[in-house]
Amino acid sequence: MKLSKYELHQPLVLAPMEDVTDLAFRLVCKQLGADITVTEFTAAEALIRNVGRALKKIEILDVERPVGIQLFGSRPEALKEAAAIAETFNPDFIDINCGCWVKNHVARTEGAGLLRDLPLFEKIVKATVSGTKLPVTVKTRLGWDQDSIVIMDVAKMVEAAGAKMLTLHCRTRAQAHRGFADWTWLERVKKAISIPLIGNGDIMTPQDVKTMFSTGCDGVMIGRAAVANPWIFKQAKHYLTTNELLPEITIAERVNLCIEHLQNACRLKSCRNPVLAFRKHYVGYLKGLPRISTLRNDLMQLEKIEDVIDRLNAYANTHL
Repeated sequence: MKLSKYELHQPLVLAPMEDVTDLAFRLVCKQLGADITVTEFTAAEALIRNVGRALKKIEILDVERPVGIQLFGSRPEALKEAAAIAETFNPDFIDINCGCWVKNHVARTEGAGLLRDLPLFEKIVKATVSGTKLPVTVKTRLGWDQDSIVIMDVAKMVEAAGAKMLTLHCRTRAQAHRGFADWTWLERVKKAISIPLIGNGDIMTPQDVKTMFSTGCDGVMIGRAAVANPWIFKQAKHYLTTNELLPEITIAERVNLCIEHLQNACRLKSCRNPVLAFRKHYVGYLKGLPRISTLRNDLMQLEKIEDVIDRLNAYANTHL
């Protein structure tokens, strides 16, 4: 598949996740094999008002490429202007979030709320396309609920409106993250459009990645599984080429990468105490390790990076 100037074969994409896929985490996943990264979703209205936090969220680095900036909103004019602003940060594409299920967003006809107003959905895609010279892509869901699945109409519409790629999370808005993603829709959607299709939803293992590719989709997007196991990109690529699983990640590898990620987070994040914001990542790095509850409890009490690193190293040295 082609995205911007890049030719990609079966790319693995890091899903944009609010308050998770900041620059530090994207760098970790890129290092471990993610082919495409996307920023956390950013409000178009905040960008056009020059809100500092929003501008910080869309900062990118060349090492991430190809990388996209994801925007959301409900006013076509705001998306058009925000796309032009985002373009100045030099991403490879602009993505529109049309799939966020969170109540306060859908209530404002943002994210998955657009699935109940397809004319507005279409206007937003067209406006965003008109606001930038970059490729515009769309991420969405099957429909609002099981009784209003509209993805076939949406897929054709976004392509006709100028989108260059479609990512489909194979759940409805009503499901949120519950139940199971219905991958059978990927094959149907792929046959209905000519732009690349990225599959998303319930990818937990390398075997899942291979199975999703068998639907005919062009790429696979991985979200929550990457938070629990950022090595999944490397593991999946190995499995796709060899049909074999890599050995389990060692304690030393987990601790070392956790420390590297923490150091990057403290260097790159603009919040008051990045160590506190980093706490959500401990579960993923340390899951399944022996006597982990004591370590996790200790880490949750620490507020200085030096103390966290010392505690992690002490744990690793004890369990060599």
